[in-house]
Amino acid sequence: MKQIDLPANAAKIYAKIKKKYKISLEPLRVRDKEVKILQTNDILTLLKGKDPFKDVSGFPFWARIWESAIILADLIASLPHKPGQSLLELGAGLAAPGLVAAACGYKTTLSDSESHILDFQKVSAAANGFTNVSFQTIDWKKPPELPRFDVIVGAEILFRDDFFEPLLNIFAKLLLPDGTIYLAHDMKRNSLPQFLLMAEKKFDIAVSTRKIRSEDGEKTIIVNKLRHKAV
Repeated sequence: MKQIDLPANAAKIYAKIKKKYKISLEPLRVRDKEVKILQTNDILTLLKGKDPFKDVSGFPFWARIWESAIILADLIASLPHKPGQSLLELGAGLAAPGLVAAACGYKTTLSDSESHILDFQKVSAAANGFTNVSFQTIDWKKPPELPRFDVIVGAEILFRDDFFEPLLNIFAKLLLPDGTIYLAHDMKRNSLPQFLLMAEKKFDIAVSTRKIRSEDGEKTIIVNKLRHKAV
């Protein structure tokens, strides 16, 4: 990997990551935005033949930019937004959607469950020169106190049904009354219908599909838009 210029704190984090992973800073272009994302080059070693639709409890979802994340990033780039609007990415992993949101001008919070995942996000944000990004470790079952957000997004986050109720509680707690949630998942994600049945009690839900080509062929991504039900 070529030498990159980073602020001192981000450089220390990068050096720490480099001791454990083979990494590179790769560009991702979405519409008229291009962001640099720190990625693992030993992804196959991390995955170890695991199936993301079967081995959900131990699968390292954070270590790959999923097709659904690219679709979600593209959606974010297409949305009109007002200056200063806030956006939270849940289960962000390598944070393609959140980084694109930052490039679009959102006041962005990237989150995940473990600090080493946030380290990747911090290096990526620093490499892009973003000053409108913050980072938050979030345990969905014990979420911290945070301000409410205009937009909440997540890609491939509905992989365990024991997280459904905690996630809905987070949505209710952290979404502004007139805010919007966008979720993107591979249509093979069998848990999605069950979650949406639970979610429709509190949220109005719209659904659309997008197709994207990948190394594994064409994939269909389901995009859901959720808003608070009118009181």
